[in-house]
Amino acid sequence: MNNGKISIFFVGVILLAGLLLSSLFVVNQWEMAIKLQFGKIVDSDYEPGLHFKIPLIQNVRKFDGRIQTMDSNPERFLTIEKKDVIVNSYAKWRITNAAQYFRSTGDNVANATRLLSERINTSLRDEFGKRTIQEVISGERAEIMALLTKDADEKAAELGIEVLDVRVKQIDLPMEVSQSVYDRMRAERERVAAELRAQGAEAAETIRANADAQRVVIMANAYKLSEETRGEGDALSAEIYANAFQQNKEFYAFYRSLNAYGKTFNSSGNMMVLDPDSEFFRYFKNAEGTP
Repeated sequence: MNNGKISIFFVGVILLAGLLLSSLFVVNQWEMAIKLQFGKIVDSDYEPGLHFKIPLIQNVRKFDGRIQTMDSNPERFLTIEKKDVIVNSYAKWRITNAAQYFRSTGDNVANATRLLSERINTSLRDEFGKRTIQEVISGERAEIMALLTKDADEKAAELGIEVLDVRVKQIDLPMEVSQSVYDRMRAERERVAAELRAQGAEAAETIRANADAQRVVIMANAYKLSEETRGEGDALSAEIYANAFQQNKEFYAFYRSLNAYGKTFNSSGNMMVLDPDSEFFRYFKNAEGTP
């Protein structure tokens, strides 16, 4: 009988310990928790640590309170020019209100991702619809990211979620748009290249014309200087010859006649028909050259 009582006592202790353990739950520092009673939220503000619940009647749902990343599928948006762009983005978010998150998503990650993605895409559509392709690609990227983050955070507040950052990873153009954009870019580059070539040709012609003008001036100055030098040389030569002629006129006449004879009769085939009494043969008649 005593053994039966002891067994019952131990069973009671075990049941009591199990009941006590089932009434305790721990919330870690990275977790958020809500307490449910018959499916309704009765408490949600739990600090990290040990907490109590009523076994069998109440249960606890825990959520990851750390920052999470949501990668969105590429979506197509229209710019203010009515041009399509394909945007690939991601967002950093975390749960700030566990009760609201549970009511909005039913603690379903797929639902939370879908609802958050819808709100971020709405913000993207609004911001891209206000800008041109050039602005969304390079002109106002930082401003767009800041506005996207703020707008998405406001829209996600009803889900119990805080959006910390929204970033665009890549912006592509559809193939049908890409080709026309590339064609315009190619045409623009060809226009700039043609303009630069025309400017270069114009500069080359200007340089060539200046060089030709300088060449003409240099040649004219050189020719002028050479003629002046030649004239001075001829004048000096004539002066020397005149002075020499004045010193011995007869010898100078004889010397010049000899040069004339040498040039005239330098070949056996030369022939000259002159009057025998011509002055050309004056030194053939006598050494003094007198008639």
